This record gives sequence, C-alpha cells and structure tokens, in this order.
Amino acid sequence: MTDVISGVLILAGLGFFLAGSLGLLRLPDLYTRLHALTKADNLGLGLVVLGLALQAESLLAALKLTLVWLLVLSASAASAHLIAQRSRQDEGGRWRP
Repeated sequence: MTDVISGVLILAGLGFFLAGSLGLLRLPDLYTRLHALTKADNLGLGLVVLGLALQAESLLAALKLTLVWLLVLSASAASAHLIAQRSRQDEGGRWRP
C-alpha cells in the first residue's frame, strides 16, 4: 500500500512540474511565468519528496529529503524576488516595496 501511495505522490509531483514548465513556455510576461514556476515547481517538489520519504529506509534519510526541499523553497522564493525586483528596476522606475 505504501508503494502505491508513494507512486501516486511522485506522479502528482511530476504533473505539477509539467504544469510549471508549460506555464514558463506559454504565459505572456515575466511575472506570471515566475508565479507558475515558483508555485507549481515547489508543490511538485514537495509531493515528490513526500513520495520518496515514504520509501526512505530511515527517518534520517526522510529528514534529509525534507531539508533539501526546504532549502529549495527558500532559494526559489529568494531568486524569484530578485528577478522580479530587477525587472521592475529595468522598467524605468525605482523599485518600491
């Protein structure tokens, strides 16, 4: 039963990765592309990590997977913020929070 749940979670995560990638290719501007990538990919990675954590041999391995996911979450949010901030500066105005 754990294998089935794990497989479903991993496939759902891959579906979110696919949706984020399609959003990157199809959406019209930078801000909507950033939104698609940060939201869909972070949720996709979370589901993949959860599916892999169910298959982990030890609690330590599951915690390492969770730590990797948290680090990717913070890096993704910070990089998206920096990209959006730079884009607003390039549009001619001074960036305002």
